[in-house]
Amino acid sequence: MPNKSSKAGGMASVKSTVNQLIKSKQVRRNMLNLYHANKHEGFDCPGCAWGDDKSGAFRFCENGAKAIAWESTSEKVDAAFFAQHTVSELRKQSDHWLESQGRLVEPLRYNAQTDKYEPVSWEQAFTHIANGINALQSPNELELYTSGRASNEASFLYQVFGRALGTNNFPDCSNMCHEASGIALKRAIGVGKGTVTLKDFDAADTIFVFGQNPGTNHPRMLNALRSAAKRGATIVSFNNLKEVGLQRFASPQKPAELLGLQAVDISARYYTPKLGGDFAVARGMAKVFIEELAEQLNQDFINTHTHGIDAYIEQVKATQWQDIETRSGLTRADITEAANLFVRSQKAITCWAMGITQHLHSVDTIHELTSLHLLTGAIGVPGSGMCPVRGHSNVQGNRTMGILEAPTQAFNQAMQAVFDFAPPEKPGHRVYDAIKALHAGQSKMLICLGGNIAAASADTAYTEQALRRTALMVNIATKLNRTHLAVGQDALILPCLGRTEADTTGGKNQAITVEDTFSMVHASSGNTPPASDLLKSETEIIARIAQYTLKERIALDWESLIADYSNIRELIAKVIPGFDNFNAQIQQPGGFHLYNSAANLQWNTASGKAEFNAVALPEALFPDSVQSKIAQQDSPVFTLQTLRSHDQYNTTVYGMNDRYRGVFGERQLVFMHAEDMRLLGLTDNSLVDISTIWDDDTERKVTQFRAMSYDIPQGNVACYYPETNPLIPFESVGLASATPTSKSVPVVISHSES
Repeated sequence: MPNKSSKAGGMASVKSTVNQLIKSKQVRRNMLNLYHANKHEGFDCPGCAWGDDKSGAFRFCENGAKAIAWESTSEKVDAAFFAQHTVSELRKQSDHWLESQGRLVEPLRYNAQTDKYEPVSWEQAFTHIANGINALQSPNELELYTSGRASNEASFLYQVFGRALGTNNFPDCSNMCHEASGIALKRAIGVGKGTVTLKDFDAADTIFVFGQNPGTNHPRMLNALRSAAKRGATIVSFNNLKEVGLQRFASPQKPAELLGLQAVDISARYYTPKLGGDFAVARGMAKVFIEELAEQLNQDFINTHTHGIDAYIEQVKATQWQDIETRSGLTRADITEAANLFVRSQKAITCWAMGITQHLHSVDTIHELTSLHLLTGAIGVPGSGMCPVRGHSNVQGNRTMGILEAPTQAFNQAMQAVFDFAPPEKPGHRVYDAIKALHAGQSKMLICLGGNIAAASADTAYTEQALRRTALMVNIATKLNRTHLAVGQDALILPCLGRTEADTTGGKNQAITVEDTFSMVHASSGNTPPASDLLKSETEIIARIAQYTLKERIALDWESLIADYSNIRELIAKVIPGFDNFNAQIQQPGGFHLYNSAANLQWNTASGKAEFNAVALPEALFPDSVQSKIAQQDSPVFTLQTLRSHDQYNTTVYGMNDRYRGVFGERQLVFMHAEDMRLLGLTDNSLVDISTIWDDDTERKVTQFRAMSYDIPQGNVACYYPETNPLIPFESVGLASATPTSKSVPVVISHSES
């Protein structure tokens, strides 16, 4: 466990970055890459979606540097590599080993007879995909998965292709992370995005951070929090674990902090609620607002801009403090203190991430957090608003481009006007639906535009069974990963350019665009030579698949779109609101901001106003049938959350260390409260097995994990993913969101059997 003097950033961050550059075996190239990262006429970091203030010579964080060096490596995975390894052999390797083998550099097709991937030409690959799609009995037997790093241009063509075929099956990585945020915000304020920009962090008096560990998952955010703390803003953190990055930070770009002479205290208050207790925290804060601080609420805002206040107040008053304390794990005094900080703040921002979204009641939790802003009017004014902190670099942009399973009528009408075909109206599949359909044999084919769905999804055994039942699986990727090995009858790997590499498709240096978590849209242009002459851009790959498959079914000049991405942006401008003069707007340094109706106090809801959510505080984290199973257990039942290490981004594991948590050289461990360990007769280094309690007959178990004491509430435990994804039941998903409940899994822990 880290000591009290631990801090995020500093010289350790620089050393870690240098080590990753050395491992890439392209130190000079990656130093140049880092200089161009997140700059005008440079490339957008392939890591997180946090925005940039566009100041300073370097605009990257430690994990961004790792992502860049991990992608821009001299190591290559080619035909010679696959000649030495069968797929069955590769399945036995770790996720870290698989991706560390290097860049995919030529198109490959799986040969079931040899159990190996073998070279194939691009012409053969595109023809094979087109034949496979056109042989389907229905376009709804095709699943079109999208990773959050795909560009706006590739994503837009992807959804045009799918809808021209006749399907809305667009499972997307956001289905597994911020789906609840989009649903809750859409219901509450009429727009499924955050309402703040990076400038608002410079104006906020108080910043609330719920269920988020920015030091590991969004390190660039620490600069914004550091600046806010230094100018006197109050940062209030609610997180299940005590995380170093939310306590102290030393900016590597500040000499005194780099040398260890200074560090900035981040959180003025740090509360550690139980897993799933954030709804109760927010309800308790609302109760303090309404019953003790009513005179400080913004009645003008409530009367003018909101709907449902009376029913909400009645529900809040009916909620008992005993229930709030029991379910939150915090005292009434703690919650009252936090409520006073919020109400007395003239300008408040609330941020959150996976610690909020991956629960059964995640949608209602986010709606409850939003209600705090509606009660105080802390929305639509500088320094105030809602901030779901997105993960991958363009996960928000993908949705804007139409990667969603249930498009609006307005979107369909715009598509029909531009492309002269009627898009399908029947809702398609999210990730949960897609995997279930593949498992049942109802869907036959899967195309993955990036990502690693096998490692990212819950219930690993179930997910891999589903993938192995595909008639054809196509992966567009930069590196080998677990999904490529979950092959069914047939599979293709199509290698694509990385974000750092120059895209000279069409004989010119092409730029793509992305949208960050603040709805800023900007251009990204790589500048280093591709790892192979056989690589194609994601945009061209999608366009070619569509061209070969659709042929004359849609009147599009695919060659012109491939030759000049500005032609794609012209189409986007005709379909997607806010993208007028798209090509001109991205010439601005920093790009342009998409209009946000809620930030301008316009509410696109059925009532025309921001909505309160009058629902009762949930009685339990799990469904009743699971609660019954838990009650039958003789051993203590813990609530498990899965999380990332510091040497990791999403499913990509850069190394075996997690220095902010004091972990080195391992990943199979479980963080526990010291008293829980004592009650089970465990000490640090005890080996344990972890089993899930669920209401089916499936055994879900991982073995030989090392116990480690940590500052975490009693009854809660934490482990890394994807190692513990096998413990998350496939049917354990959030209400309305269908997002895996990765932060609330009921488990029992026992001494290891071997």
